[in-house]
Order: sequence, then structure tokens, then C-alpha cells
Amino acid sequence: MTYRELCNRLHAVYDLGEARAIVRLVLGERFGLSMADILCDKVTELSSDDRTELEKIMRRLLDGEPVQYVLGEAEFCGRKFRVAPGVLIPRPETEELCRWMIEERGARSEERDAILDIGTGSGCIAVTLAAEMPRAQVSAWDISAEALKIARENAERNGVEVTFEQVDALHPHPSSLIPPPSSRLPHPSSLNYLVSNPPYVCESEKTAMKPQVFEHEPSLALFVPDDDPLRFYRAIADFAMQSLKSDGWLYFEANPLYINELRAMLSEKGFDNIEEKCDQFGKKRMIRAKKSKKKYGKG
Repeated sequence: MTYRELCNRLHAVYDLGEARAIVRLVLGERFGLSMADILCDKVTELSSDDRTELEKIMRRLLDGEPVQYVLGEAEFCGRKFRVAPGVLIPRPETEELCRWMIEERGARSEERDAILDIGTGSGCIAVTLAAEMPRAQVSAWDISAEALKIARENAERNGVEVTFEQVDALHPHPSSLIPPPSSRLPHPSSLNYLVSNPPYVCESEKTAMKPQVFEHEPSLALFVPDDDPLRFYRAIADFAMQSLKSDGWLYFEANPLYINELRAMLSEKGFDNIEEKCDQFGKKRMIRAKKSKKKYGKG
């Protein structure tokens, strides 16, 4: 089967440009074919075993399974992360959130700041921050044991140290606030930064999503009820008020549809220096706020 034939087959599921990109990714990552090899149709020279494997991959893709799950990994901020159906596939918008945080912390790069990532999934945020901020103490929570297993593997494969804990962001248990001596979790009012990309897609938004997303990626990490779109943001903001030092920072990836409500909620809870940031598509996708030193005193 030729490269063009593979693209045309996948065109049944994706638009042609995306189909071509996916086929090139598969041929490069799984079979080691360069762009020059692909254009010279070296795909027709694959071995019998490779052709069999390629056909299995194509069938999964034609069933709508995301290519990252098919290949078992995704790239994020220049690093490879293992992904599986139990975790969200890392997105470019989340890369932008990490870069924003890293850039703003630049002057403090030598500080041993304590950072907590809530709802870590594959660990892409926590691992990236630990790699880019080597002196920081990075911790990460998720409610899913399956996700935490993958996140730990990603920390190991990227050579960084992150402390992972199974915690429900909506109902942090007492040990989350006052950890045992053996834990590396931060104590109350000891965090410099808290970051989260929580579930924020309303159930009613499913109709506008690609089936490859809502049929394959974990709904627990995606959706919130239509009548409570800020459910996770409120809980995390409340926890941030307890756990951040004075002048500590809270960073969120957010649903652009509710960014104004989120900003108002953060202000009501006592955060200041609130700033929104657009993603590469011009949508207000990120927001950060500071715990007010003036209102709450020293942490």
C-alpha cells in the first residue's frame, strides 16, 4: 500500500491534511521512515511483518482511536510521554500554560520553590516543570491510580523527581493538608505555585467535539456538569488559599466560555494580580492569580 493510499483510507475519519500528518507520524515513529523516504514511497518496501503491523495500526485509526494511544506516546514540550486511554492526551494549549509559568518564574530559577500540579494525568505538566526548574520540589495529584502509574513512568523516563499522590481534588483528605513526616508533600501555606488543568468541558459541549476525543479519552478528566462548570476551579482555589504562601501563584488552564466567571470567582476568594492569556488560536485559555499578601499576611 502506498503513502497516498494510506492517506486516502484515513480521509474517511479525518480531513485530508490531518490524515496525511497522522500517516507521516506513524511511518516515522513506528517504522523509521523519513519524509524523504515517504515521498519516495519507501512504504511499499516494508517487510511482511511491518506491513501486517501497519494494517493493524490503520484499523485502530479507522475506528477513531487517537494516534497517540495507538503509538503509546505523545510529545509535550519537546519530551516524550507515555499515554494510554486512562489519561488525557497532552495538548499544545497545556504546553503554553507550562511555558507561561516557566517564563514568569525565570528570575526565581535558583529558588527551591514548592510546586503542586493538581489533576496531573500523564504527568506532562509536573514532569515538564521538574525538568525545566531542576531546583524546584514538584508534587502532583490525581484521583486515578491508573493515571498515577503512567505519570510515575513518565517522570522516570524523563529523569526527573516528582512526588505523586492519589488525592481527590474536590475532597482533599486531611493527610493532603498535613502530610506524614515520610511524605514529600508540601505542608499548608508552603506552596509557591499551584497549577492545574482540571476537567472543564461541559456535557453540552460534546456535540462540538470530535468523536476521537469523547469516545476514547477519559470522561473523568474531561467533563463537568452544565450547571456547575467551575466545580473543580472553586475547590482548587479554596485549597490554594490554604496551601499557598502569601504572594504564591495559582495557574489554571480554563474553558474560554467561562473565563469571566472564573476571574470573578478568583477575585471574590481574595486573589489579586489576576491575568488572562490567550492560546495560539486567540482564545482566553489560561489564567493566573496571586494570593494576596496584603489581605492574608505572611505565609
